Amino acid sequence: MKQHDSDLHALAAAFALHALAPAESEAFRDHLPHCDECRKDVAEFEATAARLAAAASQPPPAAMKQRTMTAIDGVRQLPPRVRGTAPTRGLAGLRRRTVPLALAAGLAAAASFAGLAAWQHQKSAELRQQALQAQQRLDAVAAVLAAPDSRAVHGRATNGALTSVVASDRQNKAVFTATGLPTPAPGTTYQLWLNHAGTMRPAGFIHKDGTVFVDGDPSDATALGLTVEPAEGSPQPTTTPLLLMNLPA
Repeated sequence: MKQHDSDLHALAAAFALHALAPAESEAFRDHLPHCDECRKDVAEFEATAARLAAAASQPPPAAMKQRTMTAIDGVRQLPPRVRGTAPTRGLAGLRRRTVPLALAAGLAAAASFAGLAAWQHQKSAELRQQALQAQQRLDAVAAVLAAPDSRAVHGRATNGALTSVVASDRQNKAVFTATGLPTPAPGTTYQLWLNHAGTMRPAGFIHKDGTVFVDGDPSDATALGLTVEPAEGSPQPTTTPLLLMNLPA
């Protein structure tokens, strides 16, 4: 059975995430060249997914190699053994003194490497936790984007940033994406707001380009706003909104 265009429009997010069945994917691919809005939605959803996936990637600490090389440089070696030569009394005494020094140096190096290993283990655990949290955020955002009832609206803030909101009644969640968001002045950040019957309620923060969940219940909100506020946030907007756009109906 042929799908209506209105049904195909709702598949943009799932198509961008490769979450459609083969028949739906083929139908949407045929529809895409004839719909400017769907092409724009797919491009934005793909860009958002790429940014979220990149957030899970963490480079190794830059100081790790230097710490290792510094520890190696501090290890003293034993003198070479020469076969066939009987040790003299002085040499034997020197060796007796050298062995404790070498042992102490070895123990110090072992302690240094043990500390480095513990530090590396801790950093590795932290990176794994960060990667897990980033993956969980990506999965949660993907669930909203790919929801069958997801709807999107797009806007432009007065500072030039391109924005979009995708909402799902079934998920009872909404995500906000900003591209080209200028860096806020020191001590300030961007705060989101939900308009509930004329009352603006705090809905989270976005500190730079990317995608964030909108805090609060978007189901009975009519609009979303964006303002510049102190870094700790405000209970009510204190500046002129950079953006105020209706939520997807």
